Amino acid sequence: MRQMQWFNEPKQWNVTNDQSLSVYVTPKTDFWRITHYGFIVDDGLFYYCHLGGEFEVTVKISGGYKSRYDQMGLMIRIDERNWIKTGVEYVNKKINLSAVVTREHSDWSVVELEQAPESVWFKAIRRLDYVEIHYSLDNTTFTLLRLAYFPANTPVMVGMTAASPDGDGFQALFEDFKINHLPDLQREQWLKKNKT
Repeated sequence: MRQMQWFNEPKQWNVTNDQSLSVYVTPKTDFWRITHYGFIVDDGLFYYCHLGGEFEVTVKISGGYKSRYDQMGLMIRIDERNWIKTGVEYVNKKINLSAVVTREHSDWSVVELEQAPESVWFKAIRRLDYVEIHYSLDNTTFTLLRLAYFPANTPVMVGMTAASPDGDGFQALFEDFKINHLPDLQREQWLKKNKT
């Protein structure tokens, strides 16, 4: 986490042993573009680094969610018009596994959980022109939540995000944040095709 920086830095945050990020999420913040609500908001918290190529990013999240739409998780971002956020979103006093994909306009998909787990693990895999989003309730079995188009051959910002659109903020804990570079899939496919 040493080479990471803030987009919309919160007032209260702390990194411990370069392994975990604890933050009090700034009230009345969000990331969204136009769809359904008609507004653009880009003031959520985002602790990120710059990255190129193909990669896998994982994180464990635990939140003291209180208000509707309290949220935290991972973000992959090119700019204010092109980004993906995924994680937990608190709706109707239920934990929802959420993914928002924005390409000029935002969309939103959710899976509601009957039981509220203490923590959830998220994994995003960026390959060529797409991103796979997976979640786990035990850090062992990961389930595909979303596969989304995302522009290829474009450096991105990647990191941890949180927001509290309707609420007064909440305490969020990110642990075991890891990024692993992946072998170049396009190059591997080319080599396989042109193998003599």
